[in-house]
Amino acid sequence: MMRKTLGLIGMVLLAQSSRPLEEFKTKAGVVKITPIRHASMMIEAGGKVIFVDPWSQGNFDGLPKADLILITDIHPDHLDQAAIDKVRKDGTMFIAPAAVAKTITSARVLANGQTTTWDQWAIEAVPMYNLKRGPTPGTFFHDKGRGNGYILNYGDTRFYIAGDTEGIPEMRALKNIDVAFVPMNLPYTMTPEEAADAVRAFHPKVVYPYHYRGSDTEAFKKALDGTGIDVRLRNWYY
Repeated sequence: MMRKTLGLIGMVLLAQSSRPLEEFKTKAGVVKITPIRHASMMIEAGGKVIFVDPWSQGNFDGLPKADLILITDIHPDHLDQAAIDKVRKDGTMFIAPAAVAKTITSARVLANGQTTTWDQWAIEAVPMYNLKRGPTPGTFFHDKGRGNGYILNYGDTRFYIAGDTEGIPEMRALKNIDVAFVPMNLPYTMTPEEAADAVRAFHPKVVYPYHYRGSDTEAFKKALDGTGIDVRLRNWYY
């Protein structure tokens, strides 16, 4: 029994050690971001834990429970009750758009353009939507106003989590973004080249492709050569 327990502990430690981990120094302290899978990530700062779009295809073994969960949209790779139940605890808070709050009824609703504060974070909901892509002519995979991207401010650092979106005018107009997470997968969002064009417009200091299943992230990186933007390619499908 003890050998089996030690084996399980070893597997958990191995899973934790193999996860990519990004660290950012801010005036309020270090922010740690762990890619989990697709659009799922864990953010740690000031002793608190935030999960974004937990999804059951990700590996949550050995991770701490969430103090806050941010949900961007109603699609099942973003709103996944089984994964939410795995990472939540008593007292976990939710922030989400109104369409998500129909399912997560305890969520604090933020609409596009609204802001709130939580712990040491300032959180702004920003638009995410399709300009041209949808399941049928005249319809879109993501309607304007339904979902949220988020800008998370901690200390002097601004983190932008785009959600499922094309290179919309609101993205291109963003200012002073330090770290951006930008999607690129067809048919739901945009091509790597379209994503790079949008990123070039708002020029974050650091950008990560995420939600990129099947996309050529090297093409995204190449399209941003010479811009001075730090393009970081990480494995979101380990």
